[in-house]
Amino acid sequence: MKTELARPAAFPAPRPRHVEVRETHASCVFLGERDVYKVKKPVDFGFLDFRTLEARRKACDAEVTLNRRLAPDVYFGVVPVVCRRGGALAFGGEGTLVDWAVHMQRMPDEARFDVRLHRGTLDAKDIDAVADRLARFHGDARSDAQTATFGSIDAIRRNVTENFAQTHDVVTRHVSASEAAEIEAWQLSFLDHRAGLFDERIARHRVRDGHGDLRLEHVYMAPDGALTILDCIEFNDRFRIADVCADVAFLSMDLAWNGRVDLAERFLARYARESGDYDLYRLVDFYESYRAYVRGKVATFVAGDPNIFEDTRRQAELEARRYFLLALAGGRRALVRPVLVCVGGIIAAGKSTIAAAISQELSAPVIEADLTRKQMLGIDPNVHANDSAWTGAYSPAVTERVYAEVIQRATAVLSSGRPVVVDASFRSEQQRSAARACARAMGVPIRFVECRADRVVACERLARRPHETTVSDGRLAILDDFLARFEPMTELPPAEHLVVDTSGDASHALATVRTHLATWPRGLVS
Repeated sequence: MKTELARPAAFPAPRPRHVEVRETHASCVFLGERDVYKVKKPVDFGFLDFRTLEARRKACDAEVTLNRRLAPDVYFGVVPVVCRRGGALAFGGEGTLVDWAVHMQRMPDEARFDVRLHRGTLDAKDIDAVADRLARFHGDARSDAQTATFGSIDAIRRNVTENFAQTHDVVTRHVSASEAAEIEAWQLSFLDHRAGLFDERIARHRVRDGHGDLRLEHVYMAPDGALTILDCIEFNDRFRIADVCADVAFLSMDLAWNGRVDLAERFLARYARESGDYDLYRLVDFYESYRAYVRGKVATFVAGDPNIFEDTRRQAELEARRYFLLALAGGRRALVRPVLVCVGGIIAAGKSTIAAAISQELSAPVIEADLTRKQMLGIDPNVHANDSAWTGAYSPAVTERVYAEVIQRATAVLSSGRPVVVDASFRSEQQRSAARACARAMGVPIRFVECRADRVVACERLARRPHETTVSDGRLAILDDFLARFEPMTELPPAEHLVVDTSGDASHALATVRTHLATWPRGLVS
């Protein structure tokens, strides 16, 4: 069948000049210049069973329906594979039904994220865009009593132990027996000792009907910035419906596997910011390890299939070892030392600019008090809460809750062994004391970066705020009152306190910060 369908004559008019064939463990994909047809293989791997024609038809129908959520214009529908009079196979038209195929629009390879990454054209803005899109997708995705069952510790343990069972006879061809045992022991130990985390995720409605196979090769960006994400899991609900962290971890793992840990951490940080889900950091290393092992397992299926092209099988052999080693790294100590960086100061002192720069230096997420406040109160980030000073959204009681949430989010990040940056005014000694207590409890160093700006400069910046898109609600009318209530950071020891003057050119202030960051951990880039 593969050879027959690889002929241009198998395509309906207008026929392609050339047909390219790509294979996975479960599908054969036939690509013309404009159209793509995907045929399921009649295989049984336990977690999927495509041996019957009806099972393949149902899988094709599900693939079209589910993928239209993130790629509405790509999936045209399901067409029959027929045997024409004379014995030739074709996609659609008259003939005897022999199989089913998903009909898709061909997306340009140069728009695919893995291709762009290898060409050096994938940048931080692209990573931010897919994180934003995924956060919105998850926010709208189904979450109910049925989906919650897929996030239970028993459901997750089933998936994990299935991986080990299905690779028991082959994993040591790619890694040593001790390395394989270490992966298994760490993942199972995580489940044994962190069961409460998974229950909390269910309670917070973080288990959603997601994508399930979020890899770079499934993400496309058009020249106008429009994103299209293909190939979600359709054949087994328990691989698609999961904690949103499992989706996020798939793409962060894939970025790390491709040598861009800096972009992986950027993606995690951006998703956490947009979704308000910083608790994912407590689980992301486990899910990255799990996802890497899944990809290693799939690579062993391809490597062991004698019906797949030889060069594809050889490449799969190499990939399997790399994935298993990445799964092993999930349980190892991080190379980046965790640190709590608190960027504070008066309103309009340039805190967010400095916090963003430090974030890049450390490949660390930023937790913004302003954004946290709005997420907690259900306010659109770009809508200003113009309550009077120290009332409403900015009353002492609400502010106390906001700072408690900020510290909780920072704790979640630090618990994963990562550095974190907090962007808040820290105007009171009590607020700063809470941050220092967090650092002590987590056993990490803390640094306060105090941003100072001349009052005239602050006034000029605040005068421009009404015409800018910003999360901050700082405005000129409350500046003097804020200054009167700001408690100087005199209690901080010099080793924890860095003052930067942001009144002038931002580059000078950033240079000062970078000088003091010289001995701090940096992000990793291969």
